[in-house]
Amino acid sequence: MNLTDTHCHLDLDRFDPDRGEVLSRAWETGLTRILIPGLDLLSSKRVVELARGQNGVFAAIGVHPNEALSWNSRTYADLKQLYADVVGEAPNPVFSQKIVAVGEIGLDYYWNAAPHTVQHSILKEQLALAAELKLPVILHLREQSDALDGPCTCDLLEILQEWVKTLHTKNSALANSPGVLHSFSGNLKTALQILDLNFYIGITGPVTYKNAVARREVVKSLPLERLLIETDAPFLAPVPRRGLRNEPAFVRHIADKIAEIHNKDPEEIAALTSANAARLFSWGG
Repeated sequence: MNLTDTHCHLDLDRFDPDRGEVLSRAWETGLTRILIPGLDLLSSKRVVELARGQNGVFAAIGVHPNEALSWNSRTYADLKQLYADVVGEAPNPVFSQKIVAVGEIGLDYYWNAAPHTVQHSILKEQLALAAELKLPVILHLREQSDALDGPCTCDLLEILQEWVKTLHTKNSALANSPGVLHSFSGNLKTALQILDLNFYIGITGPVTYKNAVARREVVKSLPLERLLIETDAPFLAPVPRRGLRNEPAFVRHIADKIAEIHNKDPEEIAALTSANAARLFSWGG
């Protein structure tokens, strides 16, 4: 089975005791690609090192909205330099493709770890960085009280619409495939607005939960060619692994559930979502 986990926090310390075994289980399950997003500058450096040390593992660099207060006047340049160092150090082009996105970036009104104005500001700076580096973005969106929609959704959509409009104005190829809204938990209206901007939508473990009927209805209404599957490990373990530490190998359960929802073969869903990821992230070796 050709599986891809497009969002996994494999750098977190919960994987320190057995990270090698976790990767071995992933490859044995049929994964061919794993993408690890950064959460701040230090985390971004860690994920780059992990990606450089493992075939099939890739990195995204960026500052999560819950880490927005770590952003300072040097962070944009530091992230840009991190990318340049990876690209410039290697005659082998495989290494230059190890950083494939800017992320995890976005807005979070659930934890409110930073003022909304600060979150907006660093999101816009990182969207500018993505445009400069010609990299897609990995987006985080979480409403207050985990509502299906609300001010966080409205603010994110407004910022993305303006960014994509700018990409079109500059004839940037990124406008055709600007990124993914990670771990989507909103309603169909929001999903369709995201699709209209040419983004992909990431599906995580909660789609397998017994009470997630509405979430499955949204997934059923979405085109398969715009879906990615992701674990968000170590969080959000899918059924039948719910309650355990999540890991990339469990992405198969998400593929199985999407196959059930769309009345497809799991192998077909695995191959299709892996092809979607390859289009978005332009994987190297």
